[in-house]
Amino acid sequence: MYMQAPKVIVESLKKTAIGRRIRLVSTTDEYTTLKPGDEGTVDFVDDTGTVFAKWDNGSSLGMVYRIDQWDFVE
Repeated sequence: MYMQAPKVIVESLKKTAIGRRIRLVSTTDEYTTLKPGDEGTVDFVDDTGTVFAKWDNGSSLGMVYRIDQWDFVE
């Protein structure tokens, strides 16, 4: 079930995630070509907390709060 991120999390992501590298852990999107371990750079965070990345493979799939999983690459 889709759930909007709490406002405090959305604001935090907007301030700290944009421009950072992320690595996909898992996604429920059955049509994506992304695989666990793929990396990209966060481009945008929308008002629901979806984190959109420019993935290294050319994808622009957004990571949905509490549905998809990703980590920051340190």
